[in-house]
Amino acid sequence: MPIAKTIPATNSVLRALSRKDGQRLLVRHEQVKLKYGDILCEPGKQLRHAYFPNSGIISLLTPVEGHASVEVGLVGREGMAGMALFLGVAVSPVRLLVQGSGTAMRIQAAAFGHEISRNPSLRRALNRYLYGFMAQVGQTAGCNRFHQIGPRLARWLLMTHDRVDTDEFQLTQEFLAQMLGVRRAGVTLAARVLQKKKLIRYSRGKLTILDRKGLERVACGCYRAVNDLCGHAAA
Repeated sequence: MPIAKTIPATNSVLRALSRKDGQRLLVRHEQVKLKYGDILCEPGKQLRHAYFPNSGIISLLTPVEGHASVEVGLVGREGMAGMALFLGVAVSPVRLLVQGSGTAMRIQAAAFGHEISRNPSLRRALNRYLYGFMAQVGQTAGCNRFHQIGPRLARWLLMTHDRVDTDEFQLTQEFLAQMLGVRRAGVTLAARVLQKKKLIRYSRGKLTILDRKGLERVACGCYRAVNDLCGHAAA
């Protein structure tokens, strides 16, 4: 549901724009609520909007024949969901699923295409973001293939924590299993290990980060690798 346009954007891509370009773009946007579990677009369907989260998280999931969809990327306030539109393609290759509730600045696909053609600072900001996002997707694919569930879970929790303003967020074991592409029993065991180490607390669909530094120590190196590459993109 759309809400007031007057709330200032906190999205990093929008904040990187020049004052003139940012104001013109924001006139075309509406701020909308992101509700946990909502599907914004299905794979193979037309992208009607580009989303720039201010808070909350959008997961990108790819279908796998004979299996449940698996997460290949996360988008928070650092970027944009619907990047196919930036590349001139109107069809989404992935499912866009709201993983964390919040808000986003939303712009219609046609208006976004018009802005891309006339807004050089938007193109530069999205090119920098796309580099970091490609690094995230590539690293996630390798991580899902080769690393054990425990370190992968710690990595995923850190990536989620980076994109929210709280240590506590809504999360079911079924949802976690889908994000990591594993069985629920595997997630249960991995989460239990992190709880015993007092790194997290998990109860009744709510997960709380208790020891951020501890999670960083047990996470696989993919978390640091992606952050390093994103740092190069921002330089």
